[in-house]
Amino acid sequence: MIRRCCVRNGNLRARGGHLPKRTGGVRMGPLSKQDTRVLFVDDEPAILLTTSAILRSDGYQVTAVGTVSDALREIAGSKFNLLISDLNIGHPSDGFTVVSAMRRTQPDCVTLIVTGFPGFETALKALQSQVDDYLIKPVPALTLLTVVEHKLLMRESHRVAETKRVSQLIEDHKFEIVQQALRGMLAHPELGALPIADEQRIEDIPHILAELVAMLESGSAEILQSTLHGAEMRGRKRYKLGYTAPMLATHVRILEKAIYDVIHKNLASVNLSFFMFELKQLNESLAVQLEHTIKAYMDVANPSSGLETEWAEDHRQ
Repeated sequence: MIRRCCVRNGNLRARGGHLPKRTGGVRMGPLSKQDTRVLFVDDEPAILLTTSAILRSDGYQVTAVGTVSDALREIAGSKFNLLISDLNIGHPSDGFTVVSAMRRTQPDCVTLIVTGFPGFETALKALQSQVDDYLIKPVPALTLLTVVEHKLLMRESHRVAETKRVSQLIEDHKFEIVQQALRGMLAHPELGALPIADEQRIEDIPHILAELVAMLESGSAEILQSTLHGAEMRGRKRYKLGYTAPMLATHVRILEKAIYDVIHKNLASVNLSFFMFELKQLNESLAVQLEHTIKAYMDVANPSSGLETEWAEDHRQ
């Protein structure tokens, strides 16, 4: 059953109260159903067929497509009053790409997301500036038609809000990220117990953030050698500061959480077209850097040559 519009004692409820009863007619304010153009996007052929038929039987003009590229082509070439898109079209969260394109091109269009993942509800709530509403699969026909009619009746002109890429959010909130990471490190029982200055705990973070921003803005998934070299230097430096190998991983997890918390707080302003790609890049970069940091740390902690032993002894003094 629908979770976004929950059913209680047989009555359909939405945020703020009851949805209005369906009129059964064809007029919806100034626009009739026959004049209402709907773009429906889903990569499951059976759902595409049946849902389109339900909407058409209720009087709507429906264009049904099964891929993101087809949806973007329709948005660029035709005018729509309503977009209904599955969240995952081929790839996770592709539906946000379609919604973002519609918001930019046709800001007056009502947009609905359909998802089979109720756990995604919290994130979706934060995206209400771009998504008018969302439904949880499976969506009963009557519920679908009721929500569609209600949202079209409540149609408002949406101002296209300024959106930012993840890289911009990191750049704009880098001081907040550094301070939150420091608080997390001080609160951790092992990291907080290290007898080092606060500046030593976070001195590398601004540089790490700057490199992440540069990588994300370049659009390239390649991690520069200079970035990996910096990660290795951090491993050697933290050996000197008294870190254990598990602390290195904890250090990165705390930084990662600080970044994600900033992104989560600003989800409503995120440019959805780049969102999933940039998160994937960010995760992979931090993971690869951690691998190089740990390897360099272990090379110093467990030297296999006299030269490495001398280096380790010099830097422990």
